[in-house]
Amino acid sequence: MPRLSPYRRLFRLPGARAFTAGNLIARLPMGMFSISAVVMIAGTRDSYALAGAVTATGLAATALVAPWIARLVDRHGQARVALPATVIAVLGSLSLLLCVRHDAPDWTLFASYAATATTPNTGGMARARWAHLLAGDPKALHTANSFEQAADELCFMLGPVLAAFLCGTFFPEAGTLVGAVLLLTGMVLFTTRRATEPPVGARIPGKAPLRAPGIPPLLAVCLAMGGIFGATEIVTLAFADAQGRQWAAGAVLALQAAGSCVAGLLYGSVKPVGPAEARLPRCVAAMAALLTLPLLAAALTGSLLLLAATLLVAGMATAPTMVTAMTLVQQRTPDGRLNEGMTLAVTGLLGGIACGSAIGGWTVEHLSPTGGFAVPVTAAALAFALSLRRASNRFTKCLAPH
Repeated sequence: MPRLSPYRRLFRLPGARAFTAGNLIARLPMGMFSISAVVMIAGTRDSYALAGAVTATGLAATALVAPWIARLVDRHGQARVALPATVIAVLGSLSLLLCVRHDAPDWTLFASYAATATTPNTGGMARARWAHLLAGDPKALHTANSFEQAADELCFMLGPVLAAFLCGTFFPEAGTLVGAVLLLTGMVLFTTRRATEPPVGARIPGKAPLRAPGIPPLLAVCLAMGGIFGATEIVTLAFADAQGRQWAAGAVLALQAAGSCVAGLLYGSVKPVGPAEARLPRCVAAMAALLTLPLLAAALTGSLLLLAATLLVAGMATAPTMVTAMTLVQQRTPDGRLNEGMTLAVTGLLGGIACGSAIGGWTVEHLSPTGGFAVPVTAAALAFALSLRRASNRFTKCLAPH
């Protein structure tokens, strides 16, 4: 299949298949832990409010801890830091499981889930390995970044389905238990593949990625894009629930991730046109335009089936946009601090997801589920304005007299 030939060349690199397999196993639980915790806590404590508060606390803790973990990874190496950090996170998951199982006080749930914030940015570490292996080959690196984004989408598509199946078929704690085992197993496999690990520099540059030129505006774009994802999820759930078909919401959201996964693989098989900085506004504009389709489907037809189809199409703009954004993060992050730079981008996305969920939830409650689909469109328009402003500033500087 000619279109996939760049991926075949990619995985002919020595050690590429081995570290990718371990990383994917470790990454799959990222789509499992949140829904597993909600099902486990709500099922035993009969409180979705408590379950939501616990997962929100974990998200806030991750936003604080993840960049610090990534900085340690850059400074001391993936194997020396990622595996111990994963062990702490797994112990936090097991502690949460036991506290729920044995009816421990509510505060122990918050403390246990907060400990999972030490989970390393598995996707960021994989991208750092590709950047090391493919240094000087931007076309191959573009293919690798596209594959990693497609892998992200696949994990977040399959993770919730697997978690729901395990919790519903076996026992409420099954999703958390299996996720912890997968995370530790995958991280052991990944970190023991030392041949492809990026070398640790003798001296880490003093300039933090947050202070690097071009990174703060890019993080603002990531924050707005996170708002798209958070709002879309909560609004889609509310829309399906309003029709008495909440059971179908997971499948509808999975279609959006599937569209992004396919688009990511196709995007990686072609040569990108123009610099990443010029491509980002175009990708975000396409995302904003396609997100109007779910809004129209919900407002004009009220059909969940048509909504699913439009989300599939709208999802196709996600992966190209994220690939381009991560490419810019790689280009603008100081040498030797790539894990930290990419983790900051993920932190921005997580913050946006939290804000988007909150705004989407408020809109659904005070207006309507249909009206809630205007929130991701608004977030996409904001992301476009932020990306366009950055590009316009660069264009103005180029035209300015020297």
